[in-house]
Amino acid sequence: MSATISKPSVSTIQKRFEARYRGAARLEVTFLERYTESGRLVRTEAGKAYFERPGKMRWEYEAPERNVFLVDGKTAWFYVPADHTVTRVPAKESTDWRTPLALLAGEVKLSRICIKIGYDPQRAPENSADVVLYCELRGASKTNDGKDAGRRPGAREAQDVAYLEVVESSGELVRVLVKDSGGVGIEFRFANWQFNPKVEDSFFHFQVPRGVAIVNGDLGAAQKSANP
Repeated sequence: MSATISKPSVSTIQKRFEARYRGAARLEVTFLERYTESGRLVRTEAGKAYFERPGKMRWEYEAPERNVFLVDGKTAWFYVPADHTVTRVPAKESTDWRTPLALLAGEVKLSRICIKIGYDPQRAPENSADVVLYCELRGASKTNDGKDAGRRPGAREAQDVAYLEVVESSGELVRVLVKDSGGVGIEFRFANWQFNPKVEDSFFHFQVPRGVAIVNGDLGAAQKSANP
């Protein structure tokens, strides 16, 4: 009879993850993003993301078209060069699904974005060397109708959850899957983490190009329009 190999405690994995990223003032990573509705793949995008303390991040989308999602610590910006428009909203009001990942540019405490953290016995990691943590998200939007891409629709906050796949031995983040009660989901796959890359501070400040219109409001609606 073979012995059952037990997983480390949830708190152990949480500490490994937080320790992995807490020591870096700046991070760079390659990402693949997949957006689904009712289990159907709607679109796939790819690029690089950058995180800098305190509370700044920049997502450079390279395919299938170029656009930028940037949080400068106070304001969240979504820029579509082809449309000559940029949408902005106060960072604290942003319900964009990437916003919780700003924890990588802060104190790196999962408790800041998770009401509850644990293992989900029904969700296995894609890699046998990884484990998957269940995170019940804080602060889900209660005003969105569930149709805008890139947002966490919020019928009931407790039903918006994220699954974080991390390497068991190191705590490195390899995948994040966010789902809500309406069947909308978004997945991020990460590779090639770089710690303290050389990037200018101005990279995390959005400079509105000449001739570009500024729109105040809904980032989710702007992204839906840019990515039909």
